[in-house]
Amino acid sequence: MNTLKQLPRVVAITRKTPLEQLIERFGTSGQARFYVEDKGRKWADYQRIQARFDLAMNTVMGSIPAEQQRVRLDRGDLDRFIFRDDDIIVIVGQDGLVPNVAKYLKGQTVIGINSDPEMFDGVLCRHAPALTSRLLKWASSPDGQFTIQSRVMGQAVREDGQRLLALNEFYFGSRTHQSSKYTLRVGGKVERQSSSGVIVSTGTGATGWGRSIAQQRKCEEILPKPEETKLAWFVREPFPSVYTGTTLDHGVLEKGQVLEATSELGDNGVIFADGIESDTIEFIDGQTLKISVAPETLRLVIPAAKTAS
Repeated sequence: MNTLKQLPRVVAITRKTPLEQLIERFGTSGQARFYVEDKGRKWADYQRIQARFDLAMNTVMGSIPAEQQRVRLDRGDLDRFIFRDDDIIVIVGQDGLVPNVAKYLKGQTVIGINSDPEMFDGVLCRHAPALTSRLLKWASSPDGQFTIQSRVMGQAVREDGQRLLALNEFYFGSRTHQSSKYTLRVGGKVERQSSSGVIVSTGTGATGWGRSIAQQRKCEEILPKPEETKLAWFVREPFPSVYTGTTLDHGVLEKGQVLEATSELGDNGVIFADGIESDTIEFIDGQTLKISVAPETLRLVIPAAKTAS
């Protein structure tokens, strides 16, 4: 009988590079190159980006032990893939790929690999490809080299049970540039509003859309940290009228608190998460939406804090 413990499967997730997208669009490398150069851009720039990505992927995949199962998955196939509870998720690329993946996970360990430090900040994908072997060993047998950061997520639930998760933020309102009309309920207060929509940000998203609004409002102190079980919400450009108010324009949702909205948007209302406008839930006239801290978190592997000598 084989008594060796089976290693968990590694799921390496990527998105198509700019060069891969061009070739997919135009059919051949030659046609893609003609398009790029016709627009006054340099084909060599695309090749350099591709070469850096290929090198990173070769390093990552080559670091997985031969006896360990592995799957390479494109972002476009996430909604059709069945994750195992003990999968180790290795996300290779830019930080924005992590929120794309997070909503499909249920507590799996996530390792972010920065495939191109010349292009990507590496806030969520912060590890170098060369660390992959050490990271995988740690994921199977943790020691003091790395640790798990539990990044808080938000959930948006409609009255019929449809649900979205967000690692960065939610937007709800008009799907176009028309005014968004709805009734907002939070903290025991109720107000009918007309605005440019509402943003609800997590601590991870507090470096993006939420932060730009908070800076404008001079209320950056309400932005949560990534591991804080809080969400910050902002109404964009609320408009005062005889029918609508502006007193509820920003605030914080602690764990267990709910921001509730009822749509007056006709058939033009929508909610989406993490900037993915193609993955939406309708928010049309009469429908109700409740946003709160989600029970799920993203379990992201980060370097362990160094102790003072």
